[in-house]
Amino acid sequence: MRDSNQPRLFGPARIGPVTLKNRVIMAPMTTRKADAEGFVTEAGIAYYRARAQGGVGLVTVEMAAPEPAGKHRNFELGLHDERFLPGLARLASAIHEAGAKAAIQIGHGGGHTRIDIAGVTPIAPSAIPHSVQEGHTEVIVPEAMSLARIAQTVRSFAEAAQRAERAGFDAVEIHAAHGYLISQFLNPIENRRDDAYGGKLENRARFTLEVTRAVKAAVPGLAVIVRINGDDFFEGGMTRNEAVTLAAWAAQAGADAIHVTGGHYRSQPTAAIMIPPMATAKTPFMGFAEAVKRKVSIPIVSVGRFGDPAEAARAIAAGKVDFIALGRPLLADPDWVAKAERGEEVRRCIACNTCVDGMREGRQLHCLVNPLAGREAHLPRPVPLYSGRKIAVLGAGPAGLNYASLMAESNAVTVFERRREAGGAFRLAGHAPLFQGVAANQASLNDYLAALQRSCLERRVELRTGIDALADPVTLQGFDHVVIATGARYRAGAGGLVAWLLRAGLTRRWPLRALAADPAWRDWFYRRARQATGDGIAARLRGRGLSVEIIGDARVAGKSEAAIASAFIAAFGPLDGIEVARHL
Repeated sequence: MRDSNQPRLFGPARIGPVTLKNRVIMAPMTTRKADAEGFVTEAGIAYYRARAQGGVGLVTVEMAAPEPAGKHRNFELGLHDERFLPGLARLASAIHEAGAKAAIQIGHGGGHTRIDIAGVTPIAPSAIPHSVQEGHTEVIVPEAMSLARIAQTVRSFAEAAQRAERAGFDAVEIHAAHGYLISQFLNPIENRRDDAYGGKLENRARFTLEVTRAVKAAVPGLAVIVRINGDDFFEGGMTRNEAVTLAAWAAQAGADAIHVTGGHYRSQPTAAIMIPPMATAKTPFMGFAEAVKRKVSIPIVSVGRFGDPAEAARAIAAGKVDFIALGRPLLADPDWVAKAERGEEVRRCIACNTCVDGMREGRQLHCLVNPLAGREAHLPRPVPLYSGRKIAVLGAGPAGLNYASLMAESNAVTVFERRREAGGAFRLAGHAPLFQGVAANQASLNDYLAALQRSCLERRVELRTGIDALADPVTLQGFDHVVIATGARYRAGAGGLVAWLLRAGLTRRWPLRALAADPAWRDWFYRRARQATGDGIAARLRGRGLSVEIIGDARVAGKSEAAIASAFIAAFGPLDGIEVARHL
C-alpha cells in the first residue's frame, strides 16, 4: 500500500544548480568494479545503470581519489588523470540514459592507505599510526603534510572536480567523513599540528573549507555536496556541536548540500558504526542531520538504515531532512525507488554488512539477500528459466520464499510449510551472538521475512502453512515441478536443544558466547552438525514421477548466503562467480 507521505519523497527537488526527479540519492559505496589501473569497466557501468533504471534521482559513484596518494583501495576508480575521462564519460552517460543525474565522490585516503595500494608514501595532517585493512591489515605511519603539500592537494580536488564536469557528471561530493584525509584534519586525535591547520576547530576545518571553496570555484555549474560526520564516535573525535558549526561554514564556503553521516575507523566500540549493522537502531545518524538542518539553510542529506520506504517517506514529510541517501538498500534491491513509488514491497537489506566486510577482505561487491548485485553485466534483466508452470515449493525459509517470489511473475507458485509460521532458520538466527560477522538482531531478520512474504503475496504466491505436503501424496498432484527447500536438520535430534538455547539467549552468555563466536565452532554449527534433508525427499517424489529440484540447506547444509544464492540460481540459471551447482 502506498504511504500518504510518499509523494514528497518522490517529487522533484533541487541541490544547487541541479534538479533531481526525486529526493532519493544513491550513496557512494566501494565496488571494486574498476580495473587494476582505475579504468571504468562494463561491469561497473552495468552496476550503476541498474540503480539508475531503478528510479534513483541521483547516483553517486564511489569514492575516487584526486591524486595518486589518495587511492585507498585496490580496483578503485581513477579520477586523478585525463586518461580516465573516456570511461568516466561512458559511465555518466549510462546513468543519464537510465534516467538519473550523476555525481561522483572525490575522496582522499590520507593516512588511511598504504604504499602498496597508492604507489607512493601516504600523507596525512600528522605522522601518527593508522591501521589499514585492505586484504590484510597493516599499521602505517604517514608523512605529515607541509603547507606546500596541503596547497597541492587542495588544487588536486579542484582539478578532479573539473575532470568530473568534463566527463558529464552533474554533481561532485567532497568526502570529509569516515576517517579519510579531510576527516583526519578535522579531528584532534589525528591532527596534532600547531600551525594554522591544527588546534581549535576553526584551524582544523581550514583544509575542508579551502577544498570546498576551490571545488565550487572550479565547477560553479555543478552541485557541490560535502559529506561530514555528525559524530566520530570516539573520545577526542568530532562531535555533534562541531559538525553543526562545520556544516554552517561549509555552506558559506560554497557547498550546495551537506550529507550527514557518522563513524570513523577509530570509532568505539567498533568502526562498524560507519555502516550501521543490524543491531544498530534504525536511522542512527538522522538526529545529527536534523541538528545540522536547524542551523543551515541549504539541503541536508541523511543516510544510514533507511531500508524501509516508510521510514524515508516520514523523514522527508516531517521536514527532518531534505534528501535520503541509500547505500546497502540499493544493493539489496536496485528497483527500491520504482517499487516504493508504486507501493510495492522492496527486498529488504538486513544490515548484515556482508557487502562491506567482504569488500575489505578483497572481494568484489556482493550482497547476501541479492546475489545479482555486482553481476548486472552477466544478467542485466534476469528472466526466469520457466514460465507457465505450476510449481510447488516445500519449505518457507529464505531459500523457498525467495525462489517463490522470483518465479511467481511467470508461474503459478504454491509454498507449503509444515510449521505454522514461515521463515525457517531465520526465525532463530537473530538470537545467536553473531550473524555473519556482526552482532545479530532478530528484529532485522523478522522485517526481512515479513517483507519477503508480502512480496510473495503481491505476486499471487499461495502460502500454505501448517501443512506437510509430503504426508499425503494427493497434495502435490497436478504440479509440474517441485522445489525442495526444507532446510537442514541437526544430527542426533539436537535441533530442539539448539532452538531452546537460542531462544533462551544462552548462546549470548558466557561461556557459550565465546564458543559461538569461534570460527571453527561456527563452521561446525552451520555445516558439519547439520544434515541436508533434500536427497531423501527427492528420491520419494521422483518415485511418484514428479520433476524435482533441491535448493538451499536442503541441498547442502551451510550458511544463509549460499542458501539464498541457490534460490536465485534455480530461478535464473548459473550466476557468474557463484559456485553453487544446481541439483536437479
